[in-house]
Amino acid sequence: MNDRFAESRISVNGGPTAPRDPVQRRSAFYVMYETDVEATDRGNGIHSQEVYLDNGRLASLAKFNGGIEDEGILEMLRTCGGFRKLVHSIGVTVKVRRVEDAPVFFVLENWGKTSQYETGTKLRVPCPVDGTEQVIELSQAEWSEDDDSPGKYAFEFAQPGALATVSLIFYLHDGYEVPDIEIEPPVEFGSQAYRDMIELSLLSQGNNKRLKAAIEKAKRGEEVTIAYIGGSITQGAGAKPIHTNCYAYRSYERFKRSFEPAGGGNVRFVKAGVGGTPSELGIVRYDRDITRDGAVSPDIVVVEFAVNDEGDETKGNCFESLVLNILTSPNHPAVILLFSVFINDWNLQDRLSQVGRHYGLPMVSVKDAVAEQFRLTKAEGNVISKRQFFYDIYHPTNAGHTVMADCLDRLFAAADQAEADAEDISIDKPPIIGNDFVGMRLLDRSNYNGVAEIAEGGFTETDSELQNAEMDDHPYGTPQFPYNWMRTASSGNASFKLTLACRCLILVFKDSGNGDFGKAEVIVDGKPVLVADPHLINWTHCNAVLLVRGEETKVREAEIRMAAGEENKSFTVLGFGYVE
Repeated sequence: MNDRFAESRISVNGGPTAPRDPVQRRSAFYVMYETDVEATDRGNGIHSQEVYLDNGRLASLAKFNGGIEDEGILEMLRTCGGFRKLVHSIGVTVKVRRVEDAPVFFVLENWGKTSQYETGTKLRVPCPVDGTEQVIELSQAEWSEDDDSPGKYAFEFAQPGALATVSLIFYLHDGYEVPDIEIEPPVEFGSQAYRDMIELSLLSQGNNKRLKAAIEKAKRGEEVTIAYIGGSITQGAGAKPIHTNCYAYRSYERFKRSFEPAGGGNVRFVKAGVGGTPSELGIVRYDRDITRDGAVSPDIVVVEFAVNDEGDETKGNCFESLVLNILTSPNHPAVILLFSVFINDWNLQDRLSQVGRHYGLPMVSVKDAVAEQFRLTKAEGNVISKRQFFYDIYHPTNAGHTVMADCLDRLFAAADQAEADAEDISIDKPPIIGNDFVGMRLLDRSNYNGVAEIAEGGFTETDSELQNAEMDDHPYGTPQFPYNWMRTASSGNASFKLTLACRCLILVFKDSGNGDFGKAEVIVDGKPVLVADPHLINWTHCNAVLLVRGEETKVREAEIRMAAGEENKSFTVLGFGYVE
């Protein structure tokens, strides 16, 4: 990584070198404006908030946060050459909550052509922490000739958990003009217009028997557990701090406030959101992360996969199977389907809501609440803009998480006020999409004895560099799938073999941005099924892939071995999901 930024030209004490023309006269747009950030421990002593810019994400930030509509300018932001031709300087403003969170550095990384994470330029600039703008003139940087595309920017802090409010503005070269910056008024939470917007989220009250039973149980002071399972939005991405400002925790707080007797302390909270994962993985980890292998019996489960399930290769079968697994639990929990939304107004509500209608489930649509009013100006009735709702192109800000919590709270209030349905929902019916994965269980290094036969081969190590997710109300990350099998270049070339009686089988393996990891071939019953590539997405997380979907249970043998030419690489089998 080229790290040759001339910090002497960005004077910490004396301020930035003045551009030839005052930056105040330049056309400019915000990428972030008074946005809350939180430092996450990245390992190696780095504590940062990162924002990725590749795959068109920088152009999306410019469009939705900066109001840029000029397609030519948006296209320039996709490459390093276009970026430097367009952007004269970057203005960075940081205001920390606590003085001990200083120093703070702004980091800009470009991806390289030769080696994506190694050969591009890295700028790292110290910033004032009192709200004074630091202006970085890009002509003063030494750029790598191997720069390909903008990769990410980050704010690095002295310690994890640090909180700050930041703004990031791009000042443009002469000859490029963008609309004047408009600072929006704060969102009027609680106004009639806001309440009307929230009302639109009530997609369906469904059959309320189970939900009302949980509410009445809470009112009586009995222990009630409300649980949330989903992707990064449920994990809390975009919320600062993540563990208390995420929609899940805030809707739990609203439920407690509405239904828990004063001083009762009888409402419990379980959160199991894991970034970048669809219901195909959610169904594998449900018992581990929600019921805690039978120790927890949730009364209400909020299921949020409406923006993650584009990657579900079963196209809704795993989603419906997960819903059925929850509904058939002995304590008859209520299931709420929550449909979140991306910045382009997209989700899978049309596909997944048919499951809710089929079983008469309560459904809440954040998309229905906010998408139409996004198109309005403030004068026309806009309540919250995309710039205010979205932290990036995928995740909500604190304000966006508040909207989501209020949408769920509206459902809770509606259920409380309505008459209880006399009969419970009917689940003894053919599925609307599919139920092939009902009964899914997790198998890993900790529990396979007596269930499966495993020959580890060269997969004898345990990988500790894993995806982490903030579970429940914890501010720290919990390693995902720690009981794994890892193969390294030095642990031998013998393949991993699993023998298991099952009807369906899912492999969970580790995706990674680390070049030490390579592809592995997966063979089931002697036939090649797929080549598992840990670099398709290129960041450390859990990838679930379908190996077997059959109608009958029989003994299967799955073999995993390094692909040809990848023998000097590593590969981690995180675990398996299986249906007997």
